Amino acid sequence: MAAVLHDPRAPEQIRHKLDTLVRQRVFGVAAGYEDFNDHEALRYDQALQTALGEVEALAGKSTLCRVEQHADWQAIVKAHEVLWHHFIEQHEEPPTEIVLDFDGTDIPVHGEQPGKFFNGYYDHHCYFPLYVFCGRHLLVSYLRTSDRSDSRHSWTILSLLVRFIRQYWPDTRIVLRGDSHFVVPRC
Repeated sequence: MAAVLHDPRAPEQIRHKLDTLVRQRVFGVAAGYEDFNDHEALRYDQALQTALGEVEALAGKSTLCRVEQHADWQAIVKAHEVLWHHFIEQHEEPPTEIVLDFDGTDIPVHGEQPGKFFNGYYDHHCYFPLYVFCGRHLLVSYLRTSDRSDSRHSWTILSLLVRFIRQYWPDTRIVLRGDSHFVVPRC
């Protein structure tokens, strides 16, 4: 994943490589530590250091936050293309048809996270990420605020995804499946 991302840092001032930062962040989230503040203690965790192949202290919260905040739309698309390539590679031949399942779900938030909103349907403050699956394959995981429609940004994401798939499978029938929130003139 780090190979497709741009590293804006000055090379002579880099202490932690980008791939190590990405893996540190992913491993932290996978272990239940999604808050940057957790990394002030985790950076000295010997199990995490070993998993990352590092002997020195890992990156602190400020470094991880700066790198993550630098991600723009282009970086998000490039990161997703890694998932899309993996999906394509799982098929020996182009399928006749694929079904793209679009669905949003609530992620409750607590405290003062930026972008949190109260969603009356779910009756709590939350984010409302969009997920796109094709069977068991996750193709898109896109974090959104909960103050907009379930269809928000889905048209753009669908366009990018179809354009990518068509490069490899020009004759495959692509079916979009979503609930009633996606029935709008333009997403």
